[in-house]
Amino acid sequence: MATTGAQANQSVLDMQDDPELWPTQLGNYAGNRYSRLDQINRDNVQDLVPTWQFSTGVLRGHEGGPLYVGDGRLYIHTPFPNRIYALDLEEDGRVLWMYEPDQDSRVIPVMCCDTVNRGLAYADGRLYLNQADNTVIALNAEDGELLWSADNGDHTEGETMTMSPLVVNDKVIVGNSGGEFGVRGHITAYNAETGEMEWRGYSQGPDSDVLLDPETTLMMGEPVGEADLGVTTWPDDEWERGGGAPWGWVTYDPELNLIYYGTGNPGTWNPAQRAIDGEPADNKWAITVFARDADTGEAKWVYQKVPFDEWDYDGVNENQLIDVEWNGEDRKGLAIIDRTGFGFLLDRETGELLVAEKFAPETNWATHYDMETGRPQVDPEYSTFEQGVDVNTTGICPTAMGAKNMQPSSYSPETGLIYAGINRICMDYEPHETEYVSGQPYVGATLNMMPSPEEAGGHGGLGSFMAWDPVAGEVVWEIDERFAVWSGALTTAGNVAFYGTLEGYIKAVDLETGDHLWQFKTPSGIIGNINTFQHEGKQYVAVLSGVGGWAGIGLAAGLTDPEEGLGAVGVFAALDDYTKLGGVLTVFSLPDR
Repeated sequence: MATTGAQANQSVLDMQDDPELWPTQLGNYAGNRYSRLDQINRDNVQDLVPTWQFSTGVLRGHEGGPLYVGDGRLYIHTPFPNRIYALDLEEDGRVLWMYEPDQDSRVIPVMCCDTVNRGLAYADGRLYLNQADNTVIALNAEDGELLWSADNGDHTEGETMTMSPLVVNDKVIVGNSGGEFGVRGHITAYNAETGEMEWRGYSQGPDSDVLLDPETTLMMGEPVGEADLGVTTWPDDEWERGGGAPWGWVTYDPELNLIYYGTGNPGTWNPAQRAIDGEPADNKWAITVFARDADTGEAKWVYQKVPFDEWDYDGVNENQLIDVEWNGEDRKGLAIIDRTGFGFLLDRETGELLVAEKFAPETNWATHYDMETGRPQVDPEYSTFEQGVDVNTTGICPTAMGAKNMQPSSYSPETGLIYAGINRICMDYEPHETEYVSGQPYVGATLNMMPSPEEAGGHGGLGSFMAWDPVAGEVVWEIDERFAVWSGALTTAGNVAFYGTLEGYIKAVDLETGDHLWQFKTPSGIIGNINTFQHEGKQYVAVLSGVGGWAGIGLAAGLTDPEEGLGAVGVFAALDDYTKLGGVLTVFSLPDR
């Protein structure tokens, strides 16, 4: 088994070293979503044309993107019912095989924000997928044969799965979803060959469950110290329904053998129900970055971005692993374009906080971060706890969607900048008392959303695309967009950055200046990731379009009440004028001469 594990890890590493391939959803273990291909570049990208398209036969939100591992096929997935296709690149996407699991449709209403799935993983001839119904599966990539399946949770209790797995060594790393249903978040490693559980680390609870040692696990560069904070920072038994679901992205440093991921919101959105004796409590380890040993799951360090969350600022955004120069020294960095409206830079060996600066100018829930303690300095005017239960706190920025949601960013080692789609939205937030019932929503807040006000830096639209300097902690350039930019970004050695819009445009801009270079309108809004690869000497760019997700939940689920979708239906009402449901893969290339 050890030999098999080493080979599996090495196969993924080898594929990442080949610029012609796109073997993981984030492009590489570091999560950079950067390609060394330059056949398509800023001088010729305006000539890009669609080569072929493929309809997935499924509506609702298409997140994630296609994988290419060098076997002449594209592997793609869909939202529920989680179909998997192997498409022949030699014949414009001819279906070589399709796999569709048999799932209980009653999982659909339990999925928080559309029936999305963030994509496949691949290693050693196997494809891995997290099904909506909490089943982790491994397929033979050659013919789609099911090799094994593992039960990761129970949808009747509110658990689901939407995140993309990651294969590390001989393990498949997966996380659960369902914070809005009061689930207890956990991340789990399954044996990549057999499907047997290797370890599981919970997001809260006793240290033995969290796989945390207060004497050796670091927080802000020092040992955590106090035992069982995952219990004592919650009132009564609230930690048992404490959320913290890691439904986003996982990255990995092979040299340190550490995986990195973030945990989600702490259960109920009513902070008063998570206070202790009427006082704020940290609710550890919700909205926390975890660095864990990939082999054992033991927590090396933790950093809680938002203790005692009052705004649903899930901490699941991708942790970009970048090497930086900091104060004249080379540091192994970890950068985050976060839900909170702040951009973070940490040392990924120790968890030391290096940078915490606002990238969204309207951000007002906190004035700044204390760099000694790592804690945000909350503005009481926008504290939903200070205002009280059944009080509508108005004008909070950003919204619960975050200044950036799960749409993954891209890092270019050539410019040293991070490129990301941004949400420019604020909210009114009214917490209320809610009762926990297994399998039922456990939200406890009513939201109303609106564009960021002009006096706070808003431009009248709902989104933008930006270039961010993670060391200086500042925006280099920004492009205004009508709607929130909900797609995964891509950067290339051709000096081009790609992103998609909710109207359905895929756009290319100059990496250094942000100047517009090219766009194409796909059949539906884009919330998927834009990926690139090279086959038989020709570079391609591919994207899944299919509007949905939280931003497009009104279209995806047929909702019309402005307060539905936790306020998303109202603020994105105009989206219906620009796009409709769809599920289409579009593949682009330069025309043959």
